[in-house]
Amino acid sequence: MTFKKFLPVLALLSLPVVAQAEKFPAPIEAMRDRGVEVLERFDAPSGLTGYTALFNGRPLALYVTEDNQHALIGSLLNANGDDLTGPVLDEKVSLPQSKVLWEKLKNSTWIADGSDSAEKIVYAFTDPNCPYCKRFWNDARPWVDAGKVQIRHVMVGTLGLSSQKKAAFLLSAKDQKAALKGNESGKNPAKEIKSIAAEQRKQLDDNQQLMASLGATGTPAIFYLQPDGMMQMHPGAPQGQQLIEILGPRP
Repeated sequence: MTFKKFLPVLALLSLPVVAQAEKFPAPIEAMRDRGVEVLERFDAPSGLTGYTALFNGRPLALYVTEDNQHALIGSLLNANGDDLTGPVLDEKVSLPQSKVLWEKLKNSTWIADGSDSAEKIVYAFTDPNCPYCKRFWNDARPWVDAGKVQIRHVMVGTLGLSSQKKAAFLLSAKDQKAALKGNESGKNPAKEIKSIAAEQRKQLDDNQQLMASLGATGTPAIFYLQPDGMMQMHPGAPQGQQLIEILGPRP
C-alpha cells in the first residue's frame, strides 16, 4: 500500500493551506462546502488553475477553467498521455505529509532493534502477543545483525489487556532491547505486570492513537521511506521480495 493513498487527519494542520480569507472561484467554494479541504494553488496548462486538495483523507487535484465557472476533478493528461497530476500531488501533498508523519514516528515511544548507526530506519507497530510481529522480527535478523537496518518497535497492546501489560513491561524494563529480544525470540517472554504505571499507560495510549491516525488496523504495521522520501506502509509480516523492498538488499 502506498502512503499517498491514505492521508491521516492528524497531519493536515501541518500542510500548506490556502489562506482562508482568499476568495475562491465559485466551483472551488462549492467543493469546500461539501467538505473538500483546499491546500495550495498551482499553475496548470491551457488556461486552467490547479488546486491541491484533500477529501476524506485522500489527495486530489481540482482544475478551474479560465472563466472560473467550471471545475474538473481528477488527472490531467498531456498529448502523449502522460499524467501531469500525480507528480504535483506527490510534491505538494504526499511528500510533505510523509515528512510530517515520519517525524511523529520519530517522536513516538519505541524500542530499537539494531545498530544506532544503521543506514536504514524502519518503524513497526508491535504487539508483544502478535505471532506475525515475532515472524517479522525473526525474518529481519540478517539485516539487523549485519548492522544495515534498525527496526524501531512502536509498542502497542492491540490484542487486549494481556498485550498491554506485556508492552508496559517491555517499556519499563531497564534493558529494553534485551527484553524485546527475549519476547520476540520466545526465549524469555515478557511478563504481565500487575498494574500499568501512568507513564507507560500514556506511552501506550499515544502509540495507539498514532497507529490509528496512520490508518493501520493490525500488527505488525511497518513504515519505511522510499529513496524519494515517500513514506510507505506494509500491513502484516512481509515475505520474500517484500522484505527486500522494505529492508533493502539481503546482506
